[in-house]
Amino acid sequence: METDKEHVTNDQSESRTVTGKTHLSVVERYYKPKYILDCQANEDEDLCILTHSNRICIITLASTHPVVRDQKTIKQISFKVGGIDRLTNKVSGKGKRGAQELNAGSPICKISCVDGEEFTVYSGIKGQLIEVNECLIQNPDLILKKPQTEGYVAIVLPKLKDHEQVLKKLKTEEEYRQRRFDLSDDGGS
Repeated sequence: METDKEHVTNDQSESRTVTGKTHLSVVERYYKPKYILDCQANEDEDLCILTHSNRICIITLASTHPVVRDQKTIKQISFKVGGIDRLTNKVSGKGKRGAQELNAGSPICKISCVDGEEFTVYSGIKGQLIEVNECLIQNPDLILKKPQTEGYVAIVLPKLKDHEQVLKKLKTEEEYRQRRFDLSDDGGS
């Protein structure tokens, strides 16, 4: 007979199983994952954009991004990129005054690995930068351990007029899996 036993998985989100029932995480309940493949033409540097019905987009690294896929040892994450310090972003009020404007090619942070490799993480979408995850500065391994929760990179709010156009450019989870996982099956299907 099973007792109240809790099981936590951490592949991309954190589902909990308590007494045989699976409880969806907040991410699984309220956010729909969309993907950008080869962001800024950088091979395999895929992003996962968690989209909410209120237009909020959370930028995370996809499981196929080399940092996550290869479980790189991260030396440092810096939000000072392209001559802009993303940490100085101060947003206030309903109109998000003071938010930095981002284009799809705007860099958000630079990940430096112990092996000398560096990866620039781009916004991938057009919108206002609401927040960067300052916790990554002190604890960069969050990006590996919990990429879709505490290890998110930034929160971006697309403008109302641009929102539908932004979403149309993103790949669904099914399209992402077909492109990334079905191609590696050596002729599968």
